[in-house]
Amino acid sequence: MSLPPRLPPLRDVIAAFDLKAIKGLGQHFLLDLNLTDKIARSAGDLSQTTVLEIGPGPGGLTRALLDQGARRVIAIEKDRRCIAALAQVSKAYPGRLIVREEDALPLIEADIDELSSPIKIIANLPYKISTALLVKWLNVDPWPPWYEGMTLMFQKEVADRIVAQPGSKVYGRLSVLSQWRAHATRLFDIPARAFTPPPKVESSLVHIAPISVGVKTDLSPALQQVTAAAFGQRRKMLRSSLRSLGCDPLKILERSGIDPTNRAEQISVSDFKKLALAYQDMFETNL
Repeated sequence: MSLPPRLPPLRDVIAAFDLKAIKGLGQHFLLDLNLTDKIARSAGDLSQTTVLEIGPGPGGLTRALLDQGARRVIAIEKDRRCIAALAQVSKAYPGRLIVREEDALPLIEADIDELSSPIKIIANLPYKISTALLVKWLNVDPWPPWYEGMTLMFQKEVADRIVAQPGSKVYGRLSVLSQWRAHATRLFDIPARAFTPPPKVESSLVHIAPISVGVKTDLSPALQQVTAAAFGQRRKMLRSSLRSLGCDPLKILERSGIDPTNRAEQISVSDFKKLALAYQDMFETNL
């Protein structure tokens, strides 16, 4: 691999383009090039990969992804101030960086012509929208999804919920939605001092790999409703918390083979899939 092109230090870029982080956008810039390189390497071989990056900011991780050989990086940036800074990176890596000034939440990825397989999502996500983006990507249909994996930075407390197992105090709806058709693994933690400005919490890098075998593709809406009901009243037994679904919870639990006196935090991901399937079947039967 050839040496990366010379670009100004990220702190100089921030000063030159007046890129003071905006709290309302959840911005915390990662300027440590050793860490950005480590994140890029954690995503595996990028040589034949198109990378979708959300919230590149001044372009620290963007540079690392390109240095690691990504075939192409498509960077989605809502903050107009960052566009000119990213233009420097685009010029340094001709034809390999595409910057789109857009809001990532309503973005329809299929409309991005340059987004060609294989695709990986790699990003230091803006904290404000990180969970919403993850849920969006986890619930796409059909499945397997249009991406082959995600390597994402979250607040540590969010990462804890993503990888949590039944019985844990932080096991909840996000845990189930993250694991019902994917493997979620925490890779490493990053201290707050590594960011500018430093957030009040630590962060964690999480890798999420889709499972393509034995997954019922149209179960997502039912699973979202069941987990919302169960964890919405997590201290109650399932026979009570599932009443908000608008049908007899005992029938759903009987079909699933699950003890009605259990609480949501005791139920495995596989059992939540059974609950969702029973709820879906009951709903379709009553149509």
